[in-house]
Amino acid sequence: MKSKKSLCFLFICTVAGLLCMGCSQQTFIKSLSGTIDAPLPADSMPPHILQAAQSASKFHCYDLMSDEAEAIAVTCIGEVDQTPTEGYGIVVTRGATTTNFLHLRNSRAPQAKFDAATGILWLSTSAIEGTGVCVEKLHQIRFDQTGKAYISFTVNPYDVQQALLRRLGYTIKGNQIALYDGKKLLHTATNTVTDMGSFDQEQPLWIGEQICYDLSGTTPKVVFTPGVKYTTGLVLTYDDMPDFAAPISIAEDSTITIHDIKVAPTH
Repeated sequence: MKSKKSLCFLFICTVAGLLCMGCSQQTFIKSLSGTIDAPLPADSMPPHILQAAQSASKFHCYDLMSDEAEAIAVTCIGEVDQTPTEGYGIVVTRGATTTNFLHLRNSRAPQAKFDAATGILWLSTSAIEGTGVCVEKLHQIRFDQTGKAYISFTVNPYDVQQALLRRLGYTIKGNQIALYDGKKLLHTATNTVTDMGSFDQEQPLWIGEQICYDLSGTTPKVVFTPGVKYTTGLVLTYDDMPDFAAPISIAEDSTITIHDIKVAPTH
């Protein structure tokens, strides 16, 4: 018959063994990094174009959005008289009232969508441009009693990045990259890049270079793509990463909320 002491020792060893097994099977989710270092400044039309715009007799515009039922139109300024705007200038018209947003960018295919239920005009504009880079701002535009438009809030890409970084994580096992929202598995991607070396040891997963918007539905969605960093090369690679999308909302106190994140459907 075993003594109480030996039985106690056996029990402790068994529990310790189970705990160790649990530790070895636990998934350690690591945090992503962000490419945007600080909030982006407000857009500003170059001074020489602004001067030309303020004294111009005519704006040459092209259509971006038209809602005949609400008598709302959004156009982009291509030229002021004979001066190209170099990708700046948005005009919002409601009824007979026109509002010029000269400092907003109109390059890189901006989008506009009016929500009649809330009276909000959503506008997405380019914030950072470059090869492999697509970063946008989301503007919430409202109208006063005269029909004049004003920007009630602008969603800064840095704030979106930081909100996502608080939620997103990853694990890597071999060539399998698993992305998580908290502890919820979002997607598992298989790395197929073979000419960039191995994954970066310090931080292989980043977000911030690809943050844009989908205004096609009833609620704006932020669309983002994580980038992979390798030991060779100075750029992030997106070959095997899917786009993710999530509805985004703005509270009365200007707090942004990013809702359920899912893999975006491919078209």
